[in-house]
Amino acid sequence: METVTLTIDGMEVRTQKGASILEAALARGIYIPHLCHHPDLGPFGACRLCLVDVNGRMLLACYTPVAEGMKVSTETGALASIRKMTMMLLLNDHPSDCTVCSKDSKCDLQKVSAHLGITKADLAILRPARRENPVDTSNPFFDRDLAKCILCGICVRTCDEIQGAGAIDFGFRGSKTTIATLWDRPLAESNCESCGECLVRCPVGALVPKGAKEPSREVRTTCPYCGVGCQFFLGMRGNEVVSSRGYRGSPVNHGELCAKGRFGHSFVNHKSRITKPLIRKDGKLVKTSWEEALTHVATRLAGYKGDAFAALCSAKCTNEDNYVIQKLARAVMGTNNIDHCARLCHAPSVAGLAQSFGSGAMTNSIEDLLETKCFLAIGTNTTSAHPVIGLRIRKAVRNGAKLIVANPREIELCRISDMFLRQRPGTDVALLSGLARIILDEGLEDREFIAQRTENFDEFRKSLEAFDTATVERITGVPAEELRHAARMYATVKPAALLYSMGITQHSHGTDNVLACGNLAMLTGNLGKPGAGVNPLRGQNNVQGSCDMGGLPNVFPGYQRVDSAEARLKFEKAWGVALPSKPGLTLTEIFDGAINKAIKAVYLVGENPVLSDPDAHHVEKGIKSLEFLVVQDLFLTETAEMADVVLPATSFAEKDGTFTNTERRVQRVRRAIEPLGRPDWLVTCQIAKAMGAKGFDFQDPAGIMAEVASLAPQYGGVTYDRLEGPAGLQWPCPSKDHPGTPILHTAKFNTPSGKGKFVPLGYIPPKELPDDEYPFLLTTGRSLYHFHTGTMTRKSDGLNVLHPREFLEIGPEDAGRLGISDGERIVVSSRRGKVEATAKVTAASPPGVVFMTFHFAESRTNLLTSPHLDPVAKIPEAKVCAVKVEKA
Repeated sequence: METVTLTIDGMEVRTQKGASILEAALARGIYIPHLCHHPDLGPFGACRLCLVDVNGRMLLACYTPVAEGMKVSTETGALASIRKMTMMLLLNDHPSDCTVCSKDSKCDLQKVSAHLGITKADLAILRPARRENPVDTSNPFFDRDLAKCILCGICVRTCDEIQGAGAIDFGFRGSKTTIATLWDRPLAESNCESCGECLVRCPVGALVPKGAKEPSREVRTTCPYCGVGCQFFLGMRGNEVVSSRGYRGSPVNHGELCAKGRFGHSFVNHKSRITKPLIRKDGKLVKTSWEEALTHVATRLAGYKGDAFAALCSAKCTNEDNYVIQKLARAVMGTNNIDHCARLCHAPSVAGLAQSFGSGAMTNSIEDLLETKCFLAIGTNTTSAHPVIGLRIRKAVRNGAKLIVANPREIELCRISDMFLRQRPGTDVALLSGLARIILDEGLEDREFIAQRTENFDEFRKSLEAFDTATVERITGVPAEELRHAARMYATVKPAALLYSMGITQHSHGTDNVLACGNLAMLTGNLGKPGAGVNPLRGQNNVQGSCDMGGLPNVFPGYQRVDSAEARLKFEKAWGVALPSKPGLTLTEIFDGAINKAIKAVYLVGENPVLSDPDAHHVEKGIKSLEFLVVQDLFLTETAEMADVVLPATSFAEKDGTFTNTERRVQRVRRAIEPLGRPDWLVTCQIAKAMGAKGFDFQDPAGIMAEVASLAPQYGGVTYDRLEGPAGLQWPCPSKDHPGTPILHTAKFNTPSGKGKFVPLGYIPPKELPDDEYPFLLTTGRSLYHFHTGTMTRKSDGLNVLHPREFLEIGPEDAGRLGISDGERIVVSSRRGKVEATAKVTAASPPGVVFMTFHFAESRTNLLTSPHLDPVAKIPEAKVCAVKVEKA
């Protein structure tokens, strides 16, 4: 790092070249008054308070870079006079209700005023000038009191430079200048994303949280929502969660949070939490004691040992929870019938990337994306489903990176993209293979990488003969010239990162889609280096970890196959029991098995398949066919209502443990309040011990992780002590002196040959396409403001205001043809069921394609979706099904 030495107020200061005078002074502990500076933002120079004297010239300290030998004075008579008058003008226009303002004692205006020694007598010489601005209370989480706004521009720059939303800007002129939305409408009517980033940076009381309570203590933990794994400080008052504050030391989120991460934690203390076990008696669920419930569960499960039993663990639970659940299934119940919701999201990633690279996980790190020069974001609505990763993309694009978006719908990222490829739903193999064909035809492939680090290339090249540009244009609907332009951009602008999510995986050919992503990255050499890679974005907080822990029917923890004699012997020795060798049933097969009476009992933790699984009527039929169902959850979900026993679980705020995020980063979850139920790992262990099982005498989650580390090579170096730092550890971390692995496949792949494997593919259309009776294609996704089946987020009044009901998004051409108006109630039907929703007419949906989320029990979208399975990963085709739309 090149440094510069200067003098500030007679003190020698050494700082990084390129730093501003203000940054150098603050780093040295020298205070220069300022109101518009923020370390996360570029210089602005609005407040004029940071004027300093540099060799007799007055310069703005926030804008002026340091220079070798520079002499700076921060305090002169002239500077003091200018600063004082500037502050007096600001204070003259500012309300004086400091003692009842939520920013009292934390207000930068107070701090600067005190530093400059401004008195009531100073302000008496000015004519009072109060702005009359009504408080904007439209946002459900915070209010805007523009009478207190000092026009520092921090909120505007935050919304632009960090969030990339651009919802607010300076409006009007002169004394009427204000911070305004487009057309000066209330904030709720703008494109504000309610992330709260402006709120946490506002230096005064212009932006204040509604009903804020100051926490009496804070605990650093990991967000329980999407797979990004943001770190924050959870604030408590007594046993109540009252706040969430981003942890700036985290390499994952650097203190940034989305609306759910900042405001979506009221579910923890919600009045509808289950706090006592429930047993079904005379057809009704009634409260009982823990002793009776555990004894009843243990007694009943003892009658279903073997393959008549299945367990469903949870991507929302900790690694430790999931480990003991799969151990119960295998070591106590004697079956590999263990699965979870990864089957519905990234099972094709595990299957496909393991085949291509030897590891089914994100190859690179989130922070690494800032080094990316070209993004191909396919099948991912990143700003909604993984908002903080969306911020990294926005920042990289702002810094000059190229962005190609491939999606049937015009998502938010299209606003900043260089190219938007609008392929037809279900045509991703054709699109990706078509890009590969163009790259080969034009000689843009990375020949050295292919020759040295891959295999099976000739067979792959031959398979591309079927994907000439004309054929790909016909299949996908993407014009040939756009295909060529995108292929050239991805192949030549390096490093290039390919990002995907469930728009790639939730298809009857989802594994082929993933393999096509791997093929394209290998073809261009975009693997094993910073800013590159194939990066599946995991949907839930611990879906990566639940797979790692063996929450799958074919692998033990650490992806060691159950049908491998060597792996089985290892676990039999560790657990002291004989283990089954036959892979178990997948999630979808478990419900099939229940219907045909092969599966008779299920232990289900932290999942709500009645809402989350495609073809939900089929799931309901399976559940009703069971002889015994135990559900362990926070709330009486739609699935729990059908259970024979319901056991109260604990939220992330009530237990210790770890989550593993989408980039393979293992991070601590720390107990913040007293549990309202019992920790999931403890409940599972108590069931096992009540059944007479050995090996479940864990004293705490750290002990469980120690057992994981002894058995799963990727976690071999993971201990709670090592996780206390700000960054956690990224697997593989095979030993206690290993630093973790930010980037996979840097030297070799995790395949038997050490080389990446090209896989020839053919195009297979979706299993269900539109016809005269069902003329639309329905595709599904997530909302920025809700999560999964809404079990947690719909307990937040504010999030419900932002997204109150299920919408069917339909294009204006289709809506006009059907005579449907925006906001009108409609009925959506498929071959499996029908639901009501509210029409949202939007150009985001192309002709013939409609869109819904699956967050709302009142509009059960998964009654409609397709049960057709990928033959390899057994994932249902939730992204494509044929529907009709009618007025209600």
